[in-house]
Amino acid sequence: MFFITRHRCQPPDDRQKEADSSALSISSRCQQTRLTALSKKYVSFIAGMLLAAALSIASAQAPDLDFLNHNQSILDAHNCYPYDGRWNDRVQRALRSGFPVSIEQDLAWYLDPTTGKGRVVVSHTPNPTGKEPTLQDYFFEQVRPVIDKAIAQNKQNEWPLIVLHFDFKDNQPAILNAVWQLLGEYQPWLSTAVKTADPHLLSPIERKPILAITEGSDDQQRVFYDQVPVGAKLRIFGSAHDPMPPKDMSLQQRMHWAVVTSPEGQLHERPTNYRRWVNSSWYPVEEGGQNHAGDWTQADDTRLRALVDHAHNLGYWIRFYTLDGFTPASDQGWGQYYNFGSIDAAALRWKAAIAAGVNFIATDQYEDLAPYLQQDAHDRRPSASVATTPPR
Repeated sequence: MFFITRHRCQPPDDRQKEADSSALSISSRCQQTRLTALSKKYVSFIAGMLLAAALSIASAQAPDLDFLNHNQSILDAHNCYPYDGRWNDRVQRALRSGFPVSIEQDLAWYLDPTTGKGRVVVSHTPNPTGKEPTLQDYFFEQVRPVIDKAIAQNKQNEWPLIVLHFDFKDNQPAILNAVWQLLGEYQPWLSTAVKTADPHLLSPIERKPILAITEGSDDQQRVFYDQVPVGAKLRIFGSAHDPMPPKDMSLQQRMHWAVVTSPEGQLHERPTNYRRWVNSSWYPVEEGGQNHAGDWTQADDTRLRALVDHAHNLGYWIRFYTLDGFTPASDQGWGQYYNFGSIDAAALRWKAAIAAGVNFIATDQYEDLAPYLQQDAHDRRPSASVATTPPR
């Protein structure tokens, strides 16, 4: 080996050879040290990535149906809001029925023509007049005494006490974003789950006094789930997509399809971190629904159990709406669409639904269904003397 010096072809002497050998040895050791350090960093990086993936998988879980009332039935207070200023006491009636309880709030967007500002109101129509109470006043502030007491007692094993169920009258971005922001104001009350990178990895829901749910709209998913960053909290959970009968069927054909199609044919998608429950009409149980129902039969009971079992096996909670039975004289704005015609006919279905494990049994007759359920926490029910006029 020759070094380039002023004497270009002069070979090095022995001392130079020793110095060169020493320099090479040091250089080799330094390179080995650097390679070892880089290897350790690489191994640490890979290990970190694997650990993060393992933790993500570990934090995800199979659907925990026991999270809600040990996977037993609860009362779903259907249309639990005033109509045209009447029946203002519906939330208080639902709270007095016992806990846990599901409270349905139908939501509309009112745009004040004077100020140009919009607000979320509870309304039976998509065209509110502006006289309707806001969601914040009618629901959140009415349940505040119950929630404050629950938080003070801190009996987390009993939470959630209230399921807040939204039925949106329209899905315009303004109302969806306003509801998301409102839920953020009350997030300390809400049962939430961390959004995972994979929607099919379900993260556990953290127990709080209220569980908020909504229905199957993809527009709602875009605001309530898609726009939420991975690692942030989901404040509300949607339902599975509704079953889709073949196109070009008549109404009668769709009614028949609903009751003869297998549970697997109606529901096949698995739960996601966002979509965790099923919202079903009564049409898949008895052909034609409530108004065409006859005697309750063993075949009807078997059909109901099959629908419930299939939903549970997939990992969903399931709701059936709406099981009413009343005479015209006792109608409190409920209407005839969901009416079996008598309290006895409705009670047969209530008992069958409880026995089958239906999670949400929707009815307008809160006080009539409640005695059939194991409703706890009587001490948190509001007294009858509580004012029933909602704040404005």
